[in-house]
Amino acid sequence: MSAIPREPTRPGTPPTGWRVLFPHPVLSLQLGVTWLMLSHSLALVHLLSALALAWGVPRLLAPFLGDASRLHWPTVVRLLLVVLWDIVVSNITVARLTLGSMQRPRPAWLRVPLATDHPRVNALFASIITTTPGTVSMTIDEERREILVHALNCDDPQAMVADMKARYEAPLMRIFQVDLDSPHGVRTGGQA
Repeated sequence: MSAIPREPTRPGTPPTGWRVLFPHPVLSLQLGVTWLMLSHSLALVHLLSALALAWGVPRLLAPFLGDASRLHWPTVVRLLLVVLWDIVVSNITVARLTLGSMQRPRPAWLRVPLATDHPRVNALFASIITTTPGTVSMTIDEERREILVHALNCDDPQAMVADMKARYEAPLMRIFQVDLDSPHGVRTGGQA
């Protein structure tokens, strides 16, 4: 049995095959499983409701979500693990700061320059910064191309900014295949 080569999808082209029914299969799976977990039942009515949600919501949101097949999935998994690790470590650090076992915290305002104007990359970058305890992204300044971040404890502002950009922004740019040489920041060819 030979594998059928898959042509890369271009923005604006309609989905084909099973993607017509489920344009975002990961989102569909998450919605269906979440519904079944919330209902605490595998009764037929709940299975049908999960299927309806898994089919309907992604189809309604498809114009706003873009093409999920263009994501670089290995980097998605790595970034997810990095963020989860950073959340655990940051929670421990913040707990130690608030309970007083460490020296007095040194709060700081940081200006994190953005490498791209890609809206999803920048929104997710700001969300990840806020999700990690000890830092909060206050605003995305599109004119200055930067995120204003408040850090609870910061010894070296430049090192902290560089760390955020290396750990979160660079992988996000790879996930969304952002090309800094392109006017819109998105690669037009196949996956990297």
